[in-house]
Amino acid sequence: MPKLSAARMWASVPAAALCLAVSWIHVQDQGGFPGNKTPAYVAAGYYLLEAAGVIAAGLLLLAARRGARALPVWLLAACVGIGPLVGYVLSRGPGLPDYSDDKGNWAEPLGLVSLVVEAALIAISLTVLRTAGGGARGQQLRAGAN
Repeated sequence: MPKLSAARMWASVPAAALCLAVSWIHVQDQGGFPGNKTPAYVAAGYYLLEAAGVIAAGLLLLAARRGARALPVWLLAACVGIGPLVGYVLSRGPGLPDYSDDKGNWAEPLGLVSLVVEAALIAISLTVLRTAGGGARGQQLRAGAN
């Protein structure tokens, strides 16, 4: 696995902040901690997302500090953005089983803020992953040409 460049390590700080923002937004949306989301699978999803956001933030900062290979951490960060974005679309569009609280509520202010934060996190994460992956593919192609 390729090491992250200095530029990619600098992306860790805003990405970590965005991971924490995703977690904070979802704690607010569930009414604090432990929250009051029902059904149980929605509450569990919130808890899982919030924990993943905090863990990803910590791992991103740790990897940046050590200059470590952090591609799996960037995958986790991307998932912290992608997961709630998919949940937003499903909960407001077709709806989820036994959960209709947000159905059709596309303009909820906290939900819109969440979308912006998640989109920024996804953009940073995918950029880092694409750059790191492209470097490895380029090395493989050059090695095969020799």
